[in-house]
Amino acid sequence: MVADGGGVNGVELTVVLFFFIVVSFGGFFAARWRRGESMHSLDEWGLGGRGFGTWVTWFLLGGDLYTAYTFVAVPAAMFATGAVSGFFAVPYTIVAYPIVFVFLPRLWSVAHRHGYVTPADFVRGRYGSRGLATAVALTGILATMPYIALQLVGIQAVLDTMGLGGSGSWFVKDLPLIIAFAVLAAYTYSSGLRAPALIAFVKDTLIYIVIVVAIIYVGVKIGFNDMFGAAKTKMTTPNPKTHIPPGTFLTTDKTYWAYATLAFGSALALFMYPHSITAVLSSRGRNVIRRNTAILPAYSLMLALLALLGFAAIYEVGKGKMNVFGQDHVANAQLAVPHFFEAVFPSWFAGVAFAAIAIGALVPAAIMSIAAANLFTRNIYREFIKPDATPKQESQVSKIVSLVVKFGALLFVLGLDKQNALNMQLLGGVWILQTIVSIVAGLYTRWFHRWALLLGWAAGMIYGTVEAYRQKVPVLTTKLVHGKPVTTAHGTRHFGSSLAEFPFTHTKVYIAAAALVINVLVAVVVTLILRALKVPDGVDETEPGDYHADETSERVVRTTKREVAGAEPSAAG
Repeated sequence: MVADGGGVNGVELTVVLFFFIVVSFGGFFAARWRRGESMHSLDEWGLGGRGFGTWVTWFLLGGDLYTAYTFVAVPAAMFATGAVSGFFAVPYTIVAYPIVFVFLPRLWSVAHRHGYVTPADFVRGRYGSRGLATAVALTGILATMPYIALQLVGIQAVLDTMGLGGSGSWFVKDLPLIIAFAVLAAYTYSSGLRAPALIAFVKDTLIYIVIVVAIIYVGVKIGFNDMFGAAKTKMTTPNPKTHIPPGTFLTTDKTYWAYATLAFGSALALFMYPHSITAVLSSRGRNVIRRNTAILPAYSLMLALLALLGFAAIYEVGKGKMNVFGQDHVANAQLAVPHFFEAVFPSWFAGVAFAAIAIGALVPAAIMSIAAANLFTRNIYREFIKPDATPKQESQVSKIVSLVVKFGALLFVLGLDKQNALNMQLLGGVWILQTIVSIVAGLYTRWFHRWALLLGWAAGMIYGTVEAYRQKVPVLTTKLVHGKPVTTAHGTRHFGSSLAEFPFTHTKVYIAAAALVINVLVAVVVTLILRALKVPDGVDETEPGDYHADETSERVVRTTKREVAGAEPSAAG
């Protein structure tokens, strides 16, 4: 069994270190891969030169969207609470692609045409509103922080499983995570978006190998009937402390709306995240985006199979082959999949699985930190602090901010309740979904008034945050005491769920979906009022043809070349 205090597994650690060294080398080498004339601009450092083709973009988006959240948190939610909070991730990644197939090419075109680097750049240009652009930028940064932290939780789960999460001093316990973070920060600083684009090839290859082997094992050694039977037994057996079942095996009429809104709301939010849009804008053409929305669902099949490993872990726990107790002897559902691999596979293959999880955390963490840094640089630093910033100054500030973002995420995860990691990321989904009206509606119409959009955003943010805070759940801790699990209650905690009753009803829905309804209602009503009062509505710098263009504006090209040339040291100097 796992977590017996037996020390570090040398074979697993060696395999993980090997792949970590490989991807670290690749991360630093990426600075020379497809390098442009200069790295002193956000187009090059933050968007990889806007030149990635179909396959590079596919691996980059796969590495960006299917993360350590995929490997750790989704099966952990299946293990702990079942279908509603776990398996919803599968339909939402399926539903998302037909939706984004429609509007992402338009966003790519207008961004390419005007040299926009962030979604807030587009909002600034479309509505002529610094306030609305700042709101979109700050929301993106705020929503990204817990998402990065969730990736680091994946690394932490792997380190704990290998025996590196002992109960010594906090510094010694977390030193491997700090080292991994430092190396990630270093190659992201030097190589920008090219680093995660290159190492995504390694990450995705490992993930496909691991999941194919794992599902074959489940089918041959466990049997899907026995696996589902074990999961059903757990999810329908009341907890002796709370006297209610721990989760949901199948959705019922009481959970249909919760499941549907959670899936659909998450699908709408997926490509509102700054890191998703950053990966999209790094591609070289509209058709690249279309092709990727057609082939990315292949990852959703993998996600469905991965989610089932949470149920497989329930079966193995029932047979006494594994548990989810960490090195600190406290039960942690985030350890379900790492402990499953350690319990049923040879150490060398468990090491491959752990490497896939760790790299699956490094790739998106790098992209997310770059996206957050780009938002700060373009929409806060350049907008309010140094309007005449050169491309070189922008890239330098973005590099520094990317380090700050990673450091903040590291502090966040070191103090984070591991069982709460998924809900914190889902809270980020509540926030980021409130930007969809300004961004997606703006791709098609200028009917909404800029002040109405800002007020709608504020209403959605306030409602969503307050409602999420009001969700209380009992805090139960299960710890090994003299070799036996002992569960104790510690009151309740806030932010316990991303589901709440829809206003004036008793039907539970995804909080973000309810917040979005309020957002849209406020935006529509206030727009009608402001239009009637003929309040000035800002200047739109875009044109209808910009949303179908494949070529960059000649004015933008000339300006960029001139600014980059001015930022480079002269030959004589």
